[in-house]
Amino acid sequence: MRLALLLAVLPLAMLIPGCVSLRSFSEVRREIPADRFVKVGDQLVHTEQAGTGEPILLLHGFGGSTYTWRKVMPALAESHRVIAIDLNGFGYTQRPKSRESYTREGQEKLVLGVMDALGLDRAHVFGHSYGGGLSLFIASRHPERFRTLVLVDSSAPTYANDRRSRAASFRPLNNLFVRSFALRPSTIRKALEHSYYDDSLVTPELVQAYLDRLRIEGVSDAYYGLTAPVRSPQERVDLAKIDVPALVLWGAHDKLIDPEAGRRSSQVLPQGEFVLLAKSGHLPMEEEPEEFLRAVLPFLERHR
Repeated sequence: MRLALLLAVLPLAMLIPGCVSLRSFSEVRREIPADRFVKVGDQLVHTEQAGTGEPILLLHGFGGSTYTWRKVMPALAESHRVIAIDLNGFGYTQRPKSRESYTREGQEKLVLGVMDALGLDRAHVFGHSYGGGLSLFIASRHPERFRTLVLVDSSAPTYANDRRSRAASFRPLNNLFVRSFALRPSTIRKALEHSYYDDSLVTPELVQAYLDRLRIEGVSDAYYGLTAPVRSPQERVDLAKIDVPALVLWGAHDKLIDPEAGRRSSQVLPQGEFVLLAKSGHLPMEEEPEEFLRAVLPFLERHR
């Protein structure tokens, strides 16, 4: 069956232009200051850090990186110690080969490992989209590590498993998709235009910045780990039991996740609050950073 599938794919592969080039991780390490990497076990995890005070941990969405938070980090760092993390498979973090690293449990291990390495017992945790679903998963298992929870256009805590498919199990097809389609500028541009409310903000520079943080060796292993089915039991997350102060922010024009899903989640969370940002899509911290901060900073001040 797999041979038949491969034979069916080969003609398609012949029609697709050459695969995109990837940067080696050693090249990334030469370009990025050494103090931006945190050692977690044998892995180098890329972070961006600024400010002093109570810690804020920033977790990006699927396909994103620390770059996602660039417009709001400076203001947050005026009153807090801010740490943005590149999750497994994204940004400048070293890509592990093990599939387990790309599960919810694997990402949890990375996040808690960074906190431990930096001596952080607790933090205000911001999670966007995929990072929001992971934040809910971690909060359900380790609420003692959270001061507050800020969810930004968050996925469900099951999303990391829901997006997996049997088709992704076939590695040659998976590799072909990643190197010949997923990492092309046109693909990234369309994804960003679908995520933004104002398409004029999707510039060639923005597209390139996202691409530069994805086109790194190990990306095929990462995509396979993030999309192939997992056989482990699916642990259920009960939002009603996450008794942490939670601010749920949503772009009113989000085409990826309906804002009503966010409103409903905020009503289930015991200490949930909901704020709708009127001129944003799926990335309000990029489209409306001032409005984003106007909602977040008072919330953080109330929960010092």
